[in-house]
Amino acid sequence: MCSVYVNADPIQYEARTRSLRINNVLTTIRLENLFWDVLAEIAGREDKTTNQMIATLHEELSARREDSPNFTSFLRVCCLRYLSLPRLDDVAQKHAALRTAVVPAAPGTLRH
Repeated sequence: MCSVYVNADPIQYEARTRSLRINNVLTTIRLENLFWDVLAEIAGREDKTTNQMIATLHEELSARREDSPNFTSFLRVCCLRYLSLPRLDDVAQKHAALRTAVVPAAPGTLRH
C-alpha cells in the first residue's frame, strides 16, 4: 500500500513559491506543485486564472472571518476538499447511464 504514496513523482511534492497580488498587496505563497496543479484545475472550472482564484478565495475568507488563519494551509484544505467532492463529470455520466439503462419489464406486462 505504501508504494502508492512512496512512488509519487518527487516533482509533485517539491515546493514552489509564486508571487501574486491580493488586495493590491504583492505577496508570495509557497505550496507543493501538486497543490498548484489542483488550484489551477479549480480556477479553470471557474474560468479564472490561478491567481484570480486565490485572490477570490482570500476575499471570501476575509469577508467571513475576522481573524487571519494560515492562508497557505487554507489553500491546501481547499484543494483536499475539492478532490474529495464528487466530480461533476462523473455525476453527469452516472445520470446519463441511468437515463439510458434498459429496465426489464415485469413478467406478464408485455402485450403484442
